[in-house]
Amino acid sequence: MSRDDAMKIALGSDYNAIQSARVLMVGAGGIGCELLKNLVLTGFGEIHLVDLDTIDLSNLNRQFLFGHEHIKQSKALVAKETASKFNSNVNLVAYHANIKDPQFTVQWFKSFDLVFNALDNLDARRYVNKMCLIADVPLVESGTTGFNGQAQLIVKGRTECYDCNPKPVVKSFPVCTIRTTPSQPIHCIVWAKSYLFNQLFGIGEDESPDLDNTKNAENADEIANLKREMSELKRVKDAFGSPEFVKVVFEKVFETDINRLLSMEDAWKYRRKPVTLSYDDLKTSVNRQNIDIRAVLSKDMVNWTIEENVLVFEDSVNRLSKRLQLLQKVTDKSESFPMLSFDKDDEDTLDFVAAAANLRSKVFGIDLKSKFEIKEMAGNIIPAIATTNAIIAGVCVLEAFKVLQKNFEKAKMVFLSRQPGRIFSTESLQPPVPTCAVCSIARCSIQVDVSKMTLGKFLDEILMTKLGYSAEISIVTSKLLYDIEFDDNLNRTLKGLGVGEGSFISVIDEDDSGDLTPRVNLEFLVYEKSFNSDDIFYSLESIPQIPRQPPKNDNIDDKQSDLEAPLVSSGSGTTHKRKAEELELGDGIKKARVDPSTAYMDIIDLDDDETIDID
Repeated sequence: MSRDDAMKIALGSDYNAIQSARVLMVGAGGIGCELLKNLVLTGFGEIHLVDLDTIDLSNLNRQFLFGHEHIKQSKALVAKETASKFNSNVNLVAYHANIKDPQFTVQWFKSFDLVFNALDNLDARRYVNKMCLIADVPLVESGTTGFNGQAQLIVKGRTECYDCNPKPVVKSFPVCTIRTTPSQPIHCIVWAKSYLFNQLFGIGEDESPDLDNTKNAENADEIANLKREMSELKRVKDAFGSPEFVKVVFEKVFETDINRLLSMEDAWKYRRKPVTLSYDDLKTSVNRQNIDIRAVLSKDMVNWTIEENVLVFEDSVNRLSKRLQLLQKVTDKSESFPMLSFDKDDEDTLDFVAAAANLRSKVFGIDLKSKFEIKEMAGNIIPAIATTNAIIAGVCVLEAFKVLQKNFEKAKMVFLSRQPGRIFSTESLQPPVPTCAVCSIARCSIQVDVSKMTLGKFLDEILMTKLGYSAEISIVTSKLLYDIEFDDNLNRTLKGLGVGEGSFISVIDEDDSGDLTPRVNLEFLVYEKSFNSDDIFYSLESIPQIPRQPPKNDNIDDKQSDLEAPLVSSGSGTTHKRKAEELELGDGIKKARVDPSTAYMDIIDLDDDETIDID
């Protein structure tokens, strides 16, 4: 029995719909690799895949469509190449691109039966959510953190969208920040725990078999850099077990590597330069002060001095080296090379991470932390779990079946958690939130000659005459174009204001002078078109129905007033015109509200799946 025969039996009458389905998958990381495999093996007829990222060595432990030979290549293109071998009947189209690129228009989104989000950042998730709402295409949103995960179906007009519920205010820091330009203690802690410790006593990120660059000529420079780093690391490890090991490690990470960073002059034009640490000078200072290591280790609630950190670093490296040497002696040579792993309750590993993190903090002018504080922060690292990604990817496909069946009533919000006796929990999908600024707004398309239509004509002829707005409105794209206090742009053409094919123009009604509430936001999708007549500059697809906003809940407004940031504050309480450069906006939103319970949560991205949560 062929795979197709088995799928026909399993899926029954739905198989034909699956074979003819045209779907889009955004993201080819942890969830994306598992999801693409599932879609291909299920037999979805045409799959388009978009991802801007390239493959890193740290991806290989859970993104199983990639191998060592693919490092630094496009995730999307390699995923297509690998997955296409699973089922030759599926048409795979890959784009090494940003989903926000102008080539991916609303019309392009409309060409799909279903979209899957397998993304790793809030901004891209929100963008795809918005585009699917405009295109009226169902979206399956998904995400994982450690052992937890969730999948959610989003359908315009039927369910909550991704932005219906407030998201935590998140601070994200990429790996390059942790390794090159740290600015907070947590950056140095992550570096000590996830990189330096693993390189010395575990399997380092850069420790891998020789890379074959004969098939990857484009990656020759990157491969050469990796080999150089591996060679330097090998020199350090060659000193393992010798009296010089601590000094070799110290001089590499706090002197040689820092000098390399200092050679990148452009990186330090607008930030404080790091300083190198001299092992010999600091050891001289330690010996002169006659510091007792036992006394230092007993002070876990206070910050150690730089000399005390050097002493703890030296002592912990020696302790860990002895443990690893003992493991090597008792391990059979036929078995895998022994390694140590970090545990916040293991004093040897914690002492190493605490001292190494503080020494790196000293290099970059960052406040030092006590061992107790570092233990708390290091213990909050949430690893990426390949099994979690696989389970959630399976749930996404099951939800996709309901979309193809038009059986939206049976769709659920699915949560995965590590709870005894029950790993899955579900909730019925909720209707759109009436106050959502993304899905509960009015939209329409407009064909317009952007080189002839001025903002003033757009305001007078369309908004005020045809749609009945007063002058108490704001017109925004990615920046403010007009409001009652800022009319500098009225004589400028839409093209001169950066409006073109595929642009969005949002209209925000601020007229609350009457008995009625202001209307919900109106968003125009712009299509460029030239008209033969000199008097006609635009054509509206239809006159949009623009409902009124629901009445405000004064209690909620008062409760959150301290979290509402005004667009512009004069500082004097006087009314004045605002300069255009002061009025840059994101997604056409004038005010941002945050949930008080999550307003101060930090999340640090180690890579596309790992995060650290700090309450």
